[in-house]
Amino acid sequence: MVSKTTFAAGVSVFAMLAATTAHAQESDDAVDSGQVIVVTAQKREQRLIDVPMAVSVLGGEDLEQRGINNVQDLSFAVPGLTMREDGPGSYTIFLRGLANQSGSGALVSMYLDEAPLSLSGYDQLSPVPLDFARVEVLKGPQGTLYGQGSAGGTIRFVTNDPNTSQFEGKLEGEVYNVASGEVGTKLSGVLNIPLVQDQLALRIAGAYEQGGGWIDQPEAGIKDGNGTELINVRAKLLWTPSDNFRAEAMAQIHRADTKLGTGFEEPDRTVDIGPDRSKAMIPKEFDFDLYNLELRYDMGFAELVSATTYIEHKHQYPFTYIPRPGNYSYNIVEGNDDRWVDADQFSQELRLTSSGGPFEWTLGVFYSEGDRSLLALYEYLYAPDADISEGGGFLIGDQYYLSKSSSESYSLFADASYKLFDRLTVGAGIRYFKDKQTSLIEYAPGTGVEQSAKFDSVDPRFYVSYQYSDNASIYANVAKGFRSGGFNSAPFAPYKPEKIFTYEIGTKGMTSDGAFSYDIAAFFTKYKDMVRRRLVNVNGAYLSESSNIGEVEVKGIELGAAVRPTTGLTFTASAAYLDSEIVATDAADTVNIPGDRTDYTPKFSITLGANYEFDWSANVPGFMRVDYSYRDKVTYIDRSSFLPSALPQASDDIGLLNARIGATFGAVGVELYGQNIANVNKAIDPYQGWANSNRTRPRVIGVKGSVSF
Repeated sequence: MVSKTTFAAGVSVFAMLAATTAHAQESDDAVDSGQVIVVTAQKREQRLIDVPMAVSVLGGEDLEQRGINNVQDLSFAVPGLTMREDGPGSYTIFLRGLANQSGSGALVSMYLDEAPLSLSGYDQLSPVPLDFARVEVLKGPQGTLYGQGSAGGTIRFVTNDPNTSQFEGKLEGEVYNVASGEVGTKLSGVLNIPLVQDQLALRIAGAYEQGGGWIDQPEAGIKDGNGTELINVRAKLLWTPSDNFRAEAMAQIHRADTKLGTGFEEPDRTVDIGPDRSKAMIPKEFDFDLYNLELRYDMGFAELVSATTYIEHKHQYPFTYIPRPGNYSYNIVEGNDDRWVDADQFSQELRLTSSGGPFEWTLGVFYSEGDRSLLALYEYLYAPDADISEGGGFLIGDQYYLSKSSSESYSLFADASYKLFDRLTVGAGIRYFKDKQTSLIEYAPGTGVEQSAKFDSVDPRFYVSYQYSDNASIYANVAKGFRSGGFNSAPFAPYKPEKIFTYEIGTKGMTSDGAFSYDIAAFFTKYKDMVRRRLVNVNGAYLSESSNIGEVEVKGIELGAAVRPTTGLTFTASAAYLDSEIVATDAADTVNIPGDRTDYTPKFSITLGANYEFDWSANVPGFMRVDYSYRDKVTYIDRSSFLPSALPQASDDIGLLNARIGATFGAVGVELYGQNIANVNKAIDPYQGWANSNRTRPRVIGVKGSVSF
């Protein structure tokens, strides 16, 4: 009822405002004619060099030419960004050393335009890069403007808007071969239709992909089973009946089906299922429907924005675990689950943003409510005498687990800055957040007792920026992030919220001709009351408990540069160094000790790129591009699960080389590309002690054709 009332009120307000006339600015162009990058990271249009925080931006063309198809690809393109994958499309995202799978919510939030994609820490909807204008990676706590779930940062996927003045479109076809795997195909297209000249337009983007798998389960007769059949369709309708009013409705349908959907693999590109290696698990289905209505009205002194989003998400997936040597559970237990997630979320944001001048400000309110259920039917082989490998133990089957949760939250937020002199700007922001959560956990139908709790937080931000030339600035900011507490099943108590404080200083700029640009940021973060999950043996059963175990300190520096030594040739480089360490723990904690490195945090990561645009002949433009990324190993430490001699669990250090070459013949484009050209076979994830690690995709060679109209 609250959701429907809020939505109706928002629509009514904007329907009345649409009759008047003023001028509204549009804000989704990534790069203007002078190559100045424009972003909306602070929910207003700004030059990237004027935003007082570290932001990595990849334009739509850059995403295509670098072959970034998912969040995992993005993590190798942005140093300091890491993730864990539990099958295609399922990602838990980490940034700047705040890497922790435990806890009730996300540490890094994701948005598609104005629509929040983070339903929980484990349910983040990963959009397919399709007709994107750009991706913005906002680093550090974004609690003031983006709320809970953004303690480590925020990723914004910005789509292209409909064009109300011109009919246009593009069709693309792609065929690729995965080394030691199968052939994959992909078809995609974009169609832009002006329905009323300069007032109403519809833009439809769609993609279909199948094949491209390489993981086998030979005992079950499954070959190349991780190839995914993917259908992704997005429609955007833009209505601009007057100069001051703009309405945009978006609907996105995502369907993904993977036969062998665990995502885990061994070095020989196979997967083991415990305890029965020949068992064919349920296929992975990752589906969501997203609906968003964005209304903007320019009142002259400020712009009023309403963003309404509703999401339905269904996720069916298998899960398996096999303790490896060094694990305390080795030869004692292994098993598998069939899991089903059903979630939905409604959100409504109203904000007022000033129209410019020396004093700029944003005021807003945000409301969200959502429900989630996880049903797991599982079995496991249990051998208290540690003799599984010798055929011992007994199978415990037909087990049941149900987790149901709900969350209702609201926030009030404000941000303001004032230009004291021509080049000096000071600003501050604050957000008040309140969240009510419920949780029900059952190991047998009808046996659970619902728990509930309320959490609240006040999250401030302070910043100052000095523009030391027309195209360069130095800035400093202090920001706080927050993540709500949560619940355990009996006999364990709930856990408290987490708090994150980051202190950052940086500089960014470019030469007047755009031939050289740079950005440098250094930061220090204190992560308090970190939540970790541990295994506890209760009456012979291993149960999971999450608790607040201590404090983390992160020190880091990030660098980026681009240089254009001559027309058409551009070199790029970016790097991050992270020193993330647990500095204090609870005396009773069994997971970590002071001095442990935080999980999923590479000390050093770097990307290098070269792009050359030229003419093959008088009327045939072309390009050649080479990209290299390197990331140190990431570790995982859980002293409640592993013997000291087996710690830390670690991934591999990974270097990936990609290349692409293309030509355009009028309206027709042709590209040849290679990804992971050296066919590197390395562990991306450190969770190898549970046989839960994914690995780099084998070498891919493909050809892509397109026609524009």
